[in-house]
Amino acid sequence: MVPCNLKEKGNVYFIETMGAFDGPGLRYVLFMQGCPLKCKFCHNRDSWSIDENRIMTVEEVIADYKRYQSYYRRGGITVSGGEPTLQMDFVTELFKACKNEGIHTCLDTSAGVYSRKNKSKHRDLLKYTDLVLLDIKHIDNDSHRWLVGISNQQVLDFAHFLDELQVKTVIRHVLLPGINADVTNLTRLRTFIDGLSNVVGIDILPYHKAGTIKWDKLGIKYELGDVPEPNHQEIQLAEKILKQNYHYLK
Repeated sequence: MVPCNLKEKGNVYFIETMGAFDGPGLRYVLFMQGCPLKCKFCHNRDSWSIDENRIMTVEEVIADYKRYQSYYRRGGITVSGGEPTLQMDFVTELFKACKNEGIHTCLDTSAGVYSRKNKSKHRDLLKYTDLVLLDIKHIDNDSHRWLVGISNQQVLDFAHFLDELQVKTVIRHVLLPGINADVTNLTRLRTFIDGLSNVVGIDILPYHKAGTIKWDKLGIKYELGDVPEPNHQEIQLAEKILKQNYHYLK
């Protein structure tokens, strides 16, 4: 048994009890409140604030998971956000508890708080993480700053850190026409991914506008209103550049 603090508390934004898109199998997806990124296309705009929403202990999350456990035979728990590593202590204790229960763990992150200074805390969390879903929003640093408000250097550094630890990782990329869906940027991203040895999947997530209603409710202007959703040809181009002949598919 791994010693863990079942009383550690986390600030929860939302719980999806039957998640089919955030890790293998059917999953319990815990979305955490708070995010340091300011993604212009965010579909959970109300998750940015660190104000208290729903406070749950590790023990309460595990108990809630067990209510649906019979459905999760090939799944597990995914912690997403917001940015889950903003509440690193809670997620670490939760994943320790999951290991004690034999529950598969998945971390969905944009590496929003990663730095060389806190590598030890990330290393501790990753000991109990079976899979990481790593969002790379834009491979160009200046464009990344414009799109999400921070440099992509810490994201790419985190990708290398995951590679160093050989943590199984799925790279996720939201496809935004006119922003990151062109051949140049997709090819640069593929070149970066080719330098990693721990990637077990690449997910291309077509941009959609379903979350704009949340911006409207908050009275905040949605800046990407003129950006179209990608068409079939754009999605196929991204699939070809990012996935064709990639070693994990062989």
